[in-house]
Amino acid sequence: MNMAYVQSSALEQVSYDEKAHTLCATFRETHRTYVYEDVPQEIYDGLIFADSLGRYFNTHIRDHFSFHEIKQH
Repeated sequence: MNMAYVQSSALEQVSYDEKAHTLCATFRETHRTYVYEDVPQEIYDGLIFADSLGRYFNTHIRDHFSFHEIKQH
């Protein structure tokens, strides 16, 4: 899954797997990457086109979907 860099003070990179319905997000401050499960395509689209990705993420994704951290090597 290729991660796209985004213009956000909160998020550094995001990607979406349409088949698995997973959203992958790397946070700018911590450089930690998390995978969010069962995220609908329209939620990802809303994130990408939001005026504030951080605000959209906090309102529509954080605490709404199960997730796990991807440990970096």
